[in-house]
Amino acid sequence: RFSGHSPSDSSSYRSKEEIEAWESIDSIDAFSKEIIDNGLIDRAKLEMIETEIRELINQTFKLSINDYISPRMDLIENPELIGEMMFSNGSADKMENREPDVLMPLEENARVKQILKKERFAFNENGIPYSALKQYQFRDGIFEAIIDRFYRDPTLVAYGEENRDWGGAFAVYRGLTEAIPYHRLFNSPISEGAIVGTAIGYGMCGGRVIPEIMYCDFLGRSGDEVFNQLPKWQSMSGNLIKMPVVLRVSVGSKYGAQHSQDWSSLVAHIPGLKVVFPATPYDAKGLMNSALQGTDPVVFFESQRLYGVGEEFHRGGVPEGYYEIPIGEPDVKLPGDDITILTIGATLYRAMETAEKLKHEYGISAEIIDARSLVPFNYEIVLKSLEKTGRIVLVSDASERGSYLKDVAQNITELGFDDLDAPPVVVGSRNWITPAYELEDFFFPQASWILDAIHEKIIPLKNHKTTNNFTRREKLRRSRMGI
Repeated sequence: RFSGHSPSDSSSYRSKEEIEAWESIDSIDAFSKEIIDNGLIDRAKLEMIETEIRELINQTFKLSINDYISPRMDLIENPELIGEMMFSNGSADKMENREPDVLMPLEENARVKQILKKERFAFNENGIPYSALKQYQFRDGIFEAIIDRFYRDPTLVAYGEENRDWGGAFAVYRGLTEAIPYHRLFNSPISEGAIVGTAIGYGMCGGRVIPEIMYCDFLGRSGDEVFNQLPKWQSMSGNLIKMPVVLRVSVGSKYGAQHSQDWSSLVAHIPGLKVVFPATPYDAKGLMNSALQGTDPVVFFESQRLYGVGEEFHRGGVPEGYYEIPIGEPDVKLPGDDITILTIGATLYRAMETAEKLKHEYGISAEIIDARSLVPFNYEIVLKSLEKTGRIVLVSDASERGSYLKDVAQNITELGFDDLDAPPVVVGSRNWITPAYELEDFFFPQASWILDAIHEKIIPLKNHKTTNNFTRREKLRRSRMGI
């Protein structure tokens, strides 16, 4: 572009000589000269093409400003019209009707056969856990959903760093290389912007795609793509374009300040993205199936702490066949009567540890709800629990300041105020850089933190001795210090 940035920009900061210097090496002119010199086209034909392009652009412009042909939305008649176009909420087994390219029958895949031999519930009939090698794991749930879709949808492609051959950084894709040809499963450069940007383009052209960001911390390297392109093209097109993109994002731990951050709150803030964060194998498979059946962009967060966990909650174990879990529905993982604990991601397991201590040491019955999804989110299940308990703690690994759970706590206060016996309390990670692995217990929420928060802010626990400072004075001090 040789003109200014906008009609208000007169380009007074650029000299005539500078502009002419750049025009002399203009890529369009250079390419035109190249194809003329090589006899691929003559100048008259090229000038005709240029005229046609200018006329097409001018015609398109006139159509776009014609109020009869391109009428503006009537937000007086329908104030929610833009909201109705934020998601397409479609359901499609496949984006094209043809046979998928695969390298072998699904039932012959070595990993598929191996998983069939695993225990799909973590405990035997006596409540004793099976060995880790025998348990159907979180990574198996994601794998089953994805390989099933590869054999359903011929347009599905998946790519990211180390996706092929190695089996993915966390062994989720182990077994896919043998089953899926290279043009459908391949490794990408270490370029998050390119990974997500090309996925958006593929989705706009009608394909379904699973790009992967190996560490959540590098979402920033694809910031414009994730925050400005992926969420907006459906609604900007009036839902003419669909965006069946499922962006897998792995949330790290034990890798320090730049590889162990939970940025789910940043993504949840952006309108137009569905955001999920499963914590169990059953939920991982069901939510991935729903994401891949849909036609909307979904950011699918996965905690690296959970890839090896078995299914501890769904008594029937993880079904072998296809099933979906609706995106946006929280799930009661442990019924209780005295206090509600709402969790996101891996904090579910720390909440379960907390519930055990509350029950055996203080005689308090905790109800544990796993959010499973951030956007959309059905508050009815949480509010129903609150009617019973009157108290709620919200826990996630995201830093406490600006956490998505702060928004949830505000909405709970507004929607369930009459049922609250105490203010909702959010327990998140410290507002620090993530320290070394050996110090993570001082950064990420622990069961002791949840107990101390309950004792200090909600209900005194008899003979409880706090190890963490959740007092009003300390909260004021931290806010004043910016930490």
